[in-house]
Amino acid sequence: MTEKLDWIPATERPDLLAEPVAAAIQDVQGAKVAEIDPELADTAAFCERYEGVTLEASANCVVVAAKRGGEVSYAACMILATDRVDVNGVVRKHLGARKTSFAPMAEATALTGMEYGGITPVGLPADWPILVDAAVAEAAEVVIGGGVRGSKLLVPGKSLAALPGAEVLPLAQ
Repeated sequence: MTEKLDWIPATERPDLLAEPVAAAIQDVQGAKVAEIDPELADTAAFCERYEGVTLEASANCVVVAAKRGGEVSYAACMILATDRVDVNGVVRKHLGARKTSFAPMAEATALTGMEYGGITPVGLPADWPILVDAAVAEAAEVVIGGGVRGSKLLVPGKSLAALPGAEVLPLAQ
């Protein structure tokens, strides 16, 4: 059984967003939000249940920890749900890190103020680079997390590329 999503302007429902996302959403042109079943926040389950949303039209936000000389910095990578981020190649080189890895869940949620499975590039700490895969930036619209497991955002790819700190790169392996 599939369900239809009710997309509305995200600024009209800040209650569906994590606090840092709600604080930054007015700067994301064309952003819409829909309430979802929190048990279906993971991309594959979400796409299976909700009508009209494919993996090709969904983008995941991956938090990466970059290490160099004992220092750890963080970045977010936006990649289509059908692709994998080249963390140890493109991302590591771009960040100038000796080693990169996916940030542990507890770190990612604590640092972002968002729920695991809902982390989104909107409202991330200001000093984090947001690396947006070219395919995401070129998409008319993509479905991304809302900062909580109970919502999704529908955002033009160009709006993600325009986020503060965003850089468009070929991130897919």
